[in-house]
Amino acid sequence: MALIVQKYGGSSVGSVERIQAVAKRVCETVKAGNSLVVVVSAMGKTTDGLVKLASEISPHPSKREMDMLLSTGEQVSIALVSMALQQIGQPAISLTGAQVGIVTEAEHTRARILHIATQRIEKCLEEGRVVVIAGFQGISSTEELEITTLGRGGSDTSAVAIAAALNADKCEIYTDVPGILTTDPRLVPEAQLMEQITSDEMLELASLGAKVLHPRAVEIARNYGVRLVVRSSWTDHPGTIVDSPQPKPRSLINLEIARPVDDVQFDTNQAKISLLRVPDKPGIAAQLFGEIARQKVDVDLIIQSIHEGNTNDIAFTVMKRILKKAEAVASAIAPALRSSNHGELEEAEVMVQEQIAKVSIAGAGMIGRPGVAAEMFATLARKGVNIKMISTSEVKVSCVIDSADCDKAVTALRETFNIEESIPSSPYPPFSPSSSQPPVRGVALDMKQARLGIRRVPDLPGMAGKIFGTLADNKISVDMIIQSQRCHVIKGIPTRDIAFTVARVEAKQAQELLQKAAIECGWGEVVLDMEIAKVSVVGAGMVGQPGVAAKMFTALSQEQINIQMITTSEIKISCVVAEDQGVKALQAIHTAFELGGKEKFVMPT
Repeated sequence: MALIVQKYGGSSVGSVERIQAVAKRVCETVKAGNSLVVVVSAMGKTTDGLVKLASEISPHPSKREMDMLLSTGEQVSIALVSMALQQIGQPAISLTGAQVGIVTEAEHTRARILHIATQRIEKCLEEGRVVVIAGFQGISSTEELEITTLGRGGSDTSAVAIAAALNADKCEIYTDVPGILTTDPRLVPEAQLMEQITSDEMLELASLGAKVLHPRAVEIARNYGVRLVVRSSWTDHPGTIVDSPQPKPRSLINLEIARPVDDVQFDTNQAKISLLRVPDKPGIAAQLFGEIARQKVDVDLIIQSIHEGNTNDIAFTVMKRILKKAEAVASAIAPALRSSNHGELEEAEVMVQEQIAKVSIAGAGMIGRPGVAAEMFATLARKGVNIKMISTSEVKVSCVIDSADCDKAVTALRETFNIEESIPSSPYPPFSPSSSQPPVRGVALDMKQARLGIRRVPDLPGMAGKIFGTLADNKISVDMIIQSQRCHVIKGIPTRDIAFTVARVEAKQAQELLQKAAIECGWGEVVLDMEIAKVSVVGAGMVGQPGVAAKMFTALSQEQINIQMITTSEIKISCVVAEDQGVKALQAIHTAFELGGKEKFVMPT
């Protein structure tokens, strides 16, 4: 007998007919010999309606009262689903988050789960009942026992956390799509269903705005080895399996706030090549990395920062054994990358640095915790280690530093994040999909970010820590972080520009905070651009595939879309483009990687 947790979203329980269909599916699962826990969201647009009601009463309602209000939506759903099950002869009981023992932080509207007391669930299961639990909610660990909600995607988070606490055989997430698609079917109707995806790939896609699963739910699944299946509640299609690697032993206490970093990794076998003052126009990255791909040069990190005038800088790292070949390619193409400077053509400058190391912190617990990257930068600063490149993803932050600083950097990071042993960088992710899988699994578009650029930041240890520590102290999460390669000396101090992206709703606050810090810290203008879009490709199979970046950049070039920023991790390449070109960029890249099919996806009504 298997123990299964099933989660049904708002559209799946949006009407009496849909609730009865869910009850029938649940009953069939039990009759097949399974024990079942069901987690449900509020019906349809119930939550939106409650938010609207609150806004009509008060323009700024307290977070506590909002939690009290919004938690009622799920309470309606669990009672109705339990009634529907009982009506067809299946014993069932409905339980709120508090009744089931979902204990959270005392943070209203955005609480994280601390632990789940499973005794009552287990007792009900032993009695042969289906346990129907309200998602999205819990109860605080404080003496007052406050009702809390988990924030966006909270029902997903509840379901996976319950599956982890019960050591369930699998957790099925039922929604209005048949599984994980290669991109948003509302923008690309030819998007295709994936049968399987790794949790690392899913973390990236979920964090990039793919709304089928919330990143926090995927994080818990990855940390505790929960087998996830995403399915449609409208059909019997088997859906998409989200596979996680075998996890390290991890306590179920402080379930969502356990240590965020699992590993400190390092790689001393890399070298950096920078091309300075390349033209800031469509096609330049495609031209450069197209030639790199033709020469079979495998690139690790790629960054392109914000433009300066009509030029930009592009930097990338390669393994030392192919440095000469990579340098030759860059030097050969540099004459073709000429930019105009006061009427004169200026050739791109090629810079090579061999004595570098890449140090990284890795762990799925970094999601939504703005202080983790800031703490890494601050740790390096305390040891006098200067950062030359930064690359970020949902599960890893990497910094390029001088190779002479590698040992002390790794030792310091291990102490900061309580890691017993650091390891040389290994192939990423820790397990790979089958070789038959394409290098790119999905394409995502994020239209809800803004870019901040800080000009003339002193190139000294501690600057990155100061910038991102300031933001972390104010609960502002940062996504892409890019440090320019071009250096300007001001009053004898070398300076560089630093650019990064944040959620658009937090952008003005971030700008104001950094402008206040500018005088004290000696950096220049803080520039804000609200009209950007980020388009990304994700795939574990792109490791060791030098042509992936070139194909992405070429697809954008063919549509005359200028790339404003580039950043990469081992399984993701992201480009910032103009907001009004975001959808066109997504469609062009999806087509370039041949991810579409002949059949067009139609959203259920």
